Amino acid sequence: MTVSELSPALASSAMTDPFGRRISYLRVSVTDRCDLRCFYCMSEDMTFLPKADLLTLEELDRLCSAFIAKGVTKLRLTGGEPLVRRNVMGLVRSLSRHLKTGALKELTLTTNGSLLSKYAAELADCGVKRINVSLDTLDPAKFRTITRWGDLNKVLAGIDAAQAAGLAVKINAVALKNMNEDEIPSLIEWAHGRDMALTLIEVMPMGDIGEGRIDQYVPLSMLRTRLAQQFTMTDLPDDTGGPARYVRVAETGGKIGFITPMTHNFCESCNRVRITCTGTIHTCLGHEDASDLRKPLRASESNELLNATIDRAIGLKPKGHDFIIDRRHNRPSVSRHMSVTGG
Repeated sequence: MTVSELSPALASSAMTDPFGRRISYLRVSVTDRCDLRCFYCMSEDMTFLPKADLLTLEELDRLCSAFIAKGVTKLRLTGGEPLVRRNVMGLVRSLSRHLKTGALKELTLTTNGSLLSKYAAELADCGVKRINVSLDTLDPAKFRTITRWGDLNKVLAGIDAAQAAGLAVKINAVALKNMNEDEIPSLIEWAHGRDMALTLIEVMPMGDIGEGRIDQYVPLSMLRTRLAQQFTMTDLPDDTGGPARYVRVAETGGKIGFITPMTHNFCESCNRVRITCTGTIHTCLGHEDASDLRKPLRASESNELLNATIDRAIGLKPKGHDFIIDRRHNRPSVSRHMSVTGG
């Protein structure tokens, strides 16, 4: 048996946290590296992890498979930018075997779109049905400012390739004060015009980026009030296993999601955990909690130690996070960057 295969006998009971929430959604960072430097996410001169510290693709496969055996039905690959990881499509193709068995209901990823033109068709061939693309503006100059050196045309070409391959695309946009907040209505119309949902996200205070978040932060409650002057929005009961609350826009027929970690925490229904590219599990985005899965993963070819460590980590999952952005707390709520945590 290879390290990426699991015996059914090693699978333990489904994961349930201390508050009765069943864990069925796993987000895995395959790399902390990215080919962009979005100013709300990273500092311009990032120090990335040594490659030797990262789990191998085979170890990532085994780790994801262990979680699937324990009840995870949705798996999202993230980064950094997942598509910059060398040979990452080998991991995607290997994990797709769990789609074929029915153990995994969805395999997806979040990407900045810069490399989608190259990989979209192969992603679809591996059974990926939908992806999230992070895109905060349709203005080339603003895009370069936000990403520090990105090329908007590459992202738009990637979205074209993804849709041509049959992938459903959802756009994720971070609302940024005095940067793109006035552009949100046109972004909504563009996305819905291409049959793509749009999710708006509040800036999260994660990692030192060389400046405070208070000058970037736009409360989505305020933004939604502005949008209501232009659009007729009806709340939807949609539940995709993520933190977004969705509305239907009558004028466009499309959907908008609101992810509001600051103005309304979404923890009561949290069914997910995150794993970093070094094998650290974080059961809450807004806490410094961490458990090392790399050590038990490498200690034995059996998953007995690994499963026990996972169970202990799930048993410590907090009820919710405590993100704060204000003038008195103009510092990260947690020290790790989103690129390390896993999207």
